[in-house]
Amino acid sequence: MQGPAIRIAGEMGLFTVVVDADSQAPNAGLADRFEQIDLKDKEGIEALGRSLQKKGGLGGIMTAGTDFSATVAWAAERLGLSGIPWEAALNASDKERMRGCFKKAGLPSPEFLSLSAIPAQWPPAAAAEASSALAAYPLVVKPVDNMGGRGCRRVNCLAELQAAAGEALGFSRSGRAIVEAFMEGPEFSVDAIVYGEEIIICGLADRHIFFPPYFIEMGHTMPTAFNREDQRRVLETFRAGIRALGIAGPGHAGAAKGDIKLTPSGPMIGEIAARLSGGYMSGWTYPYASGVEPVRGAILACLGRKPGGLEPQKGWTSAERAFISIPGKIRALRGAEAARQIPFVQDLFFRAAEGSRAKFPENNVTKCGNVISAAPSREAAVEAAEKAARTILIRLEPGDEETASFLAASPFPAGAAPVLASPAPDQAPGGFPPDAFSLTGELRGLLARLPEGGAATEPSAGGPAILAFPEFAASGLRDYMGRTVEESLEAVRLLTGLSLPLAGTLSDNKTVLGRSFWAALVRGGYQGAAYLVDSGPAEKTGGGSPE
Repeated sequence: MQGPAIRIAGEMGLFTVVVDADSQAPNAGLADRFEQIDLKDKEGIEALGRSLQKKGGLGGIMTAGTDFSATVAWAAERLGLSGIPWEAALNASDKERMRGCFKKAGLPSPEFLSLSAIPAQWPPAAAAEASSALAAYPLVVKPVDNMGGRGCRRVNCLAELQAAAGEALGFSRSGRAIVEAFMEGPEFSVDAIVYGEEIIICGLADRHIFFPPYFIEMGHTMPTAFNREDQRRVLETFRAGIRALGIAGPGHAGAAKGDIKLTPSGPMIGEIAARLSGGYMSGWTYPYASGVEPVRGAILACLGRKPGGLEPQKGWTSAERAFISIPGKIRALRGAEAARQIPFVQDLFFRAAEGSRAKFPENNVTKCGNVISAAPSREAAVEAAEKAARTILIRLEPGDEETASFLAASPFPAGAAPVLASPAPDQAPGGFPPDAFSLTGELRGLLARLPEGGAATEPSAGGPAILAFPEFAASGLRDYMGRTVEESLEAVRLLTGLSLPLAGTLSDNKTVLGRSFWAALVRGGYQGAAYLVDSGPAEKTGGGSPE
């Protein structure tokens, strides 16, 4: 997420010095100079700044897409550089302080309580005193000082709250978490450049959140599709939140990123950070949609110069979409070049690689990758991004315990199938992780009555067939990536290299995959079905190359 800042600063003729705890950090090689300093080490970064000042000057310090704006503010304040006050940065980095500022200012934000340990009961006396809203589920638990949705979860009972509190406390650098009232409604992301009292909005996007009880952003679309009045109310609340945190003010310079929900009672502030957004918004989708680079404005602000040129130059739409995987070890990734060739696709980013392990995402940093499109119309941009995300196929290694355990949560595991074990109680259908396809009760009944299939009396060179399940194929259901049943079957054929024709009945002279195959497809999508094929007789009858 720092890449655009490094690139744009170079285009502006600036000498760039970047810091990170990891010497192999992405984009470190783009800078003129790299220093290995942990971003939490504010004193170390201040010391680097002083040495740079002594050697000929330091123009400014900034970040984008990371929750280390407090480090930036600390160094800027002590080095006499443009920025925001240290206290304001703390307000925007610590969710407990943030909620307190909003409450003091009378701004719409959920009621909350802080935690430093797992609660023995709920609601505690403090919750009853604070607000009746905290005595009613659902609630949300999150660490006070992390980003990317790490440790953030919706809870519906005491047992879930206790488990979520332990997770959130583990993700907190300070060992604190908050419990807050759940906000119902669509969510927006918004960026702004702050210069003195001026707040310059740089994009309002619709966020697409899935997979409760977690809050996984499977993409965003820029600009929002909501009407002007809704936009006005959301942005008015965002600006008020920026002022309440102390980010805007005389002599201040920086950026702000907000997550705002439009609840039935009106806009409510999820959170506001003192930086530009990550998630490919400030550095990619807004520039593609508007022709404007917010990062350039943020660089000018940190240099003490008034940001200019932030008026939109065009009215395109840019869509970002993620692609994900069920748990397992990645054997092969396919479809990258085909995805890049789809009209209006601009970028393809991989977080996963062959040989690495994947898991079903519980936060926004465990997705497998992202696609970004840009087009003159919203329909074309969304279609391109979603088609490209579906084009990426991830094949998993057979015989993996995590994958087998995941598939074992199928509603109809077959005891004879080697890849299926006893269902895990915490992975029951309808829970988390979800099934790829959400079957109706009628379809589940039909699946339960499908024969298991059978093996040929003699090996068949053509590979196995699939027992037809026409009711499922004709249902119109799509998986959580938008693939139809037929598209999912084609993905299985492509990954395995097998023709896998549909068979109307079982046959003595051909291996036929029945209920277990369809249960794996329902549970794990094309990945689950391909894993079952790879782990069974199909692997012995000419399964396709992992390439």
